[in-house]
Amino acid sequence: MAKKSWAPCPIKDKAFDYSGDKLAKAWPKLHAGDQEPFPDETHVDVLLKANPKLGKDAAAIAADLQEAWRDFHRGEFQRAYESGLARKALGASVAIKAAGIHAGRLVDDPASVTSRYEDLVRLAEEAVIALPGQVNSHFRRAFALGRLSQSISIAKALAQGLAGKVRESLETTLKMTSKHAEASTALGLYHAEIVGKVGGMLAKLTYGANASDAEKHLKAALKLTPASPIAWIEYGNGLLLLHGDKREDDVAEAFDKAAKLKPMDAMEALDANWAREQIE
Repeated sequence: MAKKSWAPCPIKDKAFDYSGDKLAKAWPKLHAGDQEPFPDETHVDVLLKANPKLGKDAAAIAADLQEAWRDFHRGEFQRAYESGLARKALGASVAIKAAGIHAGRLVDDPASVTSRYEDLVRLAEEAVIALPGQVNSHFRRAFALGRLSQSISIAKALAQGLAGKVRESLETTLKMTSKHAEASTALGLYHAEIVGKVGGMLAKLTYGANASDAEKHLKAALKLTPASPIAWIEYGNGLLLLHGDKREDDVAEAFDKAAKLKPMDAMEALDANWAREQIE
């Protein structure tokens, strides 16, 4: 990925400062959607025992990862990405999330977006190999592949077999923890996007995708994280894919709820702003 400066996040808010002990205290709410474990020394030590090749100094690595996540939450996405990347598989989760969110909300050039996601897919694949026991090794792979699929069109993604890989990683994630709201959202969109692209009958027979499962997973995510803007946004997007204008009132309501939620970090603020733009 290019070393040039990324477009800065336009949102700056003191409320997104999680310096010192603030990060650990806010962590359960900040990461209710992705179930990311807090990267303290104890957790990092477990990871290093699982794969000693990743490093030796658990305390130093933990400090680096916590600072990377602080950068992510305040909207310093490039710094979060670079810090995570420096820690290889140990930092892949924050690196992929930071670069992925930035690409989705702050990069306008389609070719650059696709290239970004291709890089993130490679990083995610490495993380799955290095740390297969970590839930988000699998989820970040699904996230990167899913965003890549959207950037090249669902039709091309289906032709390249990417959809099956996305589903495999999402189902693995949810088998490891059923409370992973972001995986539920993503699996719901998997079903909705395929149904919307190829139609209900072909989607079910060829890809095992259907409208009822789409709504089931999207609603499961809302139940787990009702205060998450992205859960409401993707619920609305899923309804659009499945029903078009027939559910436009429900879509508008979902976007309105997302827009009115109080964001906990820069990512949620970007999501809420996006929702607000859709209903204005």
